[in-house]
Amino acid sequence: MSHETTLALSALLLFSLKHYLCDFVLQSQYQVQSKAIYGHGGGFIHAALHAGTSIIPLLVLTRSVPVIGAIIFIEFLLHYHVDWAKARVDERYGWTNQDKGYWVVLGLDQLIHQLTYLAITWIVIAYGL
Repeated sequence: MSHETTLALSALLLFSLKHYLCDFVLQSQYQVQSKAIYGHGGGFIHAALHAGTSIIPLLVLTRSVPVIGAIIFIEFLLHYHVDWAKARVDERYGWTNQDKGYWVVLGLDQLIHQLTYLAITWIVIAYGL
């Protein structure tokens, strides 16, 4: 296995673990309940937790402080807006975990987050950042 493949798989494993921890273990009810309110602190806290804990997998990929800083900023913005959009859709349709639509949108939300990690990993390795 090549060095780049090992780096990519290691980073993706760490991104997945940190995502699980931030979304399912550390996320508070305050964060969940406020994500549909644009600009609310709960959504900012949640997105910042995700962005901040991305430092660990990013250090597997690069030691460049400007690259890590830029990725953390972009991830914060993306994560915040994906979660806000998901929460707004659930709120608009009144979906709860008893509704099929809720699960479809949750799955899409999680897919977008995982694709973000894949894109980050690919860009850093492909461009030697």
